[in-house]
Amino acid sequence: MSWNPILDPSIPIGDAVDSIETVIVPRARDIGGFEVRRALPVAHRRMVGPFIFFDQMGPVEFLTGQGIDVRPHPHIGLGTITYLLKGRLHHRDSLGTDQWIEPGAVNWMLAGNGITHSERMDGTMRQQPNPLFGVQTWLGLPEAQEDDPAQFLHAGRADLPVLEGEGKEVRVVLGAAWGAASPVALPVNAFFAEARLAPGAAIPSPEEQEDGAAYVLEGGLRIGRDSFEAGRMVVFRPGDRLTLQAGPEGAHLLLLGGDVLEGHRYIWWNFVSSSKEKIEAAKEAWRAGDWTHGRFRLPPGDDAEFVPLPGPKRPA
Repeated sequence: MSWNPILDPSIPIGDAVDSIETVIVPRARDIGGFEVRRALPVAHRRMVGPFIFFDQMGPVEFLTGQGIDVRPHPHIGLGTITYLLKGRLHHRDSLGTDQWIEPGAVNWMLAGNGITHSERMDGTMRQQPNPLFGVQTWLGLPEAQEDDPAQFLHAGRADLPVLEGEGKEVRVVLGAAWGAASPVALPVNAFFAEARLAPGAAIPSPEEQEDGAAYVLEGGLRIGRDSFEAGRMVVFRPGDRLTLQAGPEGAHLLLLGGDVLEGHRYIWWNFVSSSKEKIEAAKEAWRAGDWTHGRFRLPPGDDAEFVPLPGPKRPA
């Protein structure tokens, strides 16, 4: 049986409550000279389905000689997707993956028991100005798969299914929704999609998902009598089926959701787990820095530096 703190028997259902459970206004965060807007986790909504982390990057224009340098760092117990709308990022990881992330492509990294990766704007990119606009989101893994071996899967923009008609274009990036399925399967029933809606065009929330949200990238969104501007994550009441309609300027959305996980997930730095003890073990392994024989390796081709373990904090 799924676990969700929102599904409490004392909470009214049906017409007794609004269709929108909460609206999240992202907080600005600095990640080493580059600002992101973080929508998940927040105190009143730690997850949407299995999604436990959501950052918007940009839009920004880097001048010649500038760019992002996210040094090698570790993950456990989660899957990540860096989804770009503009710009390019160079992904390297401890599996030996060397892959450029480009707009509309999906790069799914399953951390499992442990992986290390970096994301940079490097090489000839810095010889000219470069834009960047996109998101990074993480999914928690089911307990039975938290310790699986790490994996990395890439699917190009042309490989992803696109649904078109009646003023809307919807790209299913991960999982399955609206009868279409991404070639990148997920370990849980979940989906992640990009939608572009013409003014007044509408799209239903996926019927097969337990929990869901829409993030407004550009334009405006209407749900019933409520309107939402860009930079808002609109979280639906679990189990509700809604119609999402673009405002007069159209809407560019990211939609995400799925079944909630079977229990609480702790998050500390880049580690996610159902167990505080597993997070403590990962911390000690990264602090030890044994890149030859230890749990973590550095990415081939990007092993000259790494992000050190932050100061002491307790998993939340």
